[in-house]
Formats: sequence, C-alpha cells, structure tokens
Amino acid sequence: MSDRPLTGKRILIFTGDIYEDLELWYPKLRLIEAGAEVVVAGPEAGQTYAGKNGYPCVSDAAISEMNSTDFDGVLCPGGFMPDKLRRDPKVLELIREFSEAGKLVAAICHGGWMPISAKVYRDVRVTGSPGIKDDLINAGAIWEDAPVVVDRHFVSSRKPDDLPDFCRGVIGVLTQV
Repeated sequence: MSDRPLTGKRILIFTGDIYEDLELWYPKLRLIEAGAEVVVAGPEAGQTYAGKNGYPCVSDAAISEMNSTDFDGVLCPGGFMPDKLRRDPKVLELIREFSEAGKLVAAICHGGWMPISAKVYRDVRVTGSPGIKDDLINAGAIWEDAPVVVDRHFVSSRKPDDLPDFCRGVIGVLTQV
C-alpha cells in the first residue's frame, strides 16, 4: 500500500469558535500526510478560530462558498462548535449532499450533532460522545459504544483518545471509493 493512499482526494473539515483542538488537527495532519488535500472551512474565510484548549485555526474558506461536488468527504470535529454550526443551513445542506452521494461523512465526539441536525443518521450505526448518545438515538441512529464505528460511508468516534482508530476508519472509507 502506498504511504500516500489519499493522493487526489479532497476533504472538507468544519471549524468555528471552540472547536476541539485535537479532533480537528490530528485528522487534518494525518489526512495531509496520507496525500489528501484538506480545506478547513469556517463561518468566514481567513478568520482565526480558537479551539477549546486555545489552539488557533485559520479557516481556508467560508462554509457558504463550499460545494460538496468539490470534495470526497467531510469531517465534523467536536467541541462546542458543532452546536452552533448545526444551525447553519449550508452546513446541513453540505452534509446531506455528502451522504446522498455516498461520500465520507465523519464525525467525532460532539461533531455528531451536525449529521444529526442534517437528518442523515437514521438507521446508521454510530458512536459519539456519551453526552450526545440520547441525541443520536433520538435521531434514529443505532448507538454503539466503540472507539470507531464504520457503517458504509459514515465514520464516527467518541473522543480524542479514539483518534488513531477514527483516522484509520476515515482513510479506509476514502480508499474504498
């Protein structure tokens, strides 16, 4: 297997104020290392957003300017950010489009709030932060308490400690397409 199996793949990652630092940066750097092009989009392009632990992230682009057809998948980090971004109709539209196209929809920890609000988790096996377990179940998802759950093009994990498994799951889905 190539050490850059994602060459030619483009991944969208959402950011915003109070994102979970590790849940954005670990996958971003791991995907780049595997050869993917990563675009980090926030509410505004070129804006600096502070992570929960204070690490800054400058958005490459504005969410409003993103098109799902330009990407092979989307990654939803956790933190408090997802609670705000899930209210953005464009975020929900993008996630629905990725799901309908059978493209990667990956969420970790509280990042699962965005696919919940996009209504794409019905009958999908998922995991996430125990804090959103009831939200996942109420959205029609099939809850599992595991470091990573891969169901078709959906990848989910519970917390930063699960990031190695999460990234293996993400890369696995992206290399099957």
